[in-house]
This record gives sequence, C-alpha cells and structure tokens, in this order.
Amino acid sequence: MNWNRIDLRWAYTDLLLSLGRRTGCMHLAYDVLHDAFIRYLVADRQTRIEQPNAYLRRVAQTVLIDHFRQSGRFCSLESSEGLAAVNEAQQEHFAPSAEHLADMQQRLDALQRVINCLPPRCREVFWLARIEGHRQPEIARLLGISLSAVERHLIRALLDLRAAREQLVP
Repeated sequence: MNWNRIDLRWAYTDLLLSLGRRTGCMHLAYDVLHDAFIRYLVADRQTRIEQPNAYLRRVAQTVLIDHFRQSGRFCSLESSEGLAAVNEAQQEHFAPSAEHLADMQQRLDALQRVINCLPPRCREVFWLARIEGHRQPEIARLLGISLSAVERHLIRALLDLRAAREQLVP
C-alpha cells in the first residue's frame, strides 16, 4: 500500500515503532509521524524526492528533534526543587509556601532587571529566541540582521544572564 510513493506498511510498522521506542509514547510517535508526512508532502511538491522512504525517516527524525527541543524549554512542576522535598502523599495537594512564592518572585524580578539592562537589539534577539522559540536564521530574517549578529546578541544575553544567576545562587 503506497501513498505518494511511500510504503505505508513500512511507515506504520517499522518507522512508527522506531519513533515509539525513541519517544516512549505511541501517541507522540503518531503525532511525529503525521507531522513528518505533512513536511514530506510539502517538500515533494517543490522537488521530486528520489528516495521517499529514506527522506521520510530523516524528516521524522528532524520532527522528533524539534519536539524534544521545544519541550526541553519547559520543566514540569514535579521536577522543581520545591517539590523534591515534599513526600508523595502531599504532592497531590501541593501548594507552594509563601516563602517559596516570594523567592520565585524575587528571582523573576532579578531576571527581568537583567533583561531590561540588555541593549534593545540584544533583548529583542533574546526574546525571539528563548521566549518565542524562533530559530536564529528566522530571527536574522525578521530583524534584517546577519546570522552572526544574531549569534553575538544571543551570546551576550546568555552571558549576562549566567553572571546574574551566579550572583543569585550562593
């Protein structure tokens, strides 16, 4: 059974199982595979792909990397330091203490002050990259600057934030 020159039996057995092993979740593996199908279809309309199954495997790997990169930007509440001290019975009804909330607010305020002290273009690049999740080439295109300028601005912002973190954390 083929679809746009792709062997669907292979895609929904070998490739899907491989993605399932890598993700640990078959629902996510289906999402990755379907996103890969969409990217394949768009690319195949622009230029004819000589090896569709190999191309689909590579696209699926790229989609999976993109997913892990995007989800790696966030951490769950369960992995935070505050919950590590709370036992399992209390985790269901966890509410952070006033001291914990005040500490978090102070850290966020300090982070905001560091970001506000960045030069405007540097702050804009940092915001687009780390908050909105744009890639560096896309930022360069959006702002009309070179890729190396984007890299310099991002490095400057990250170095300033690291220095601020080292001052905050004893």
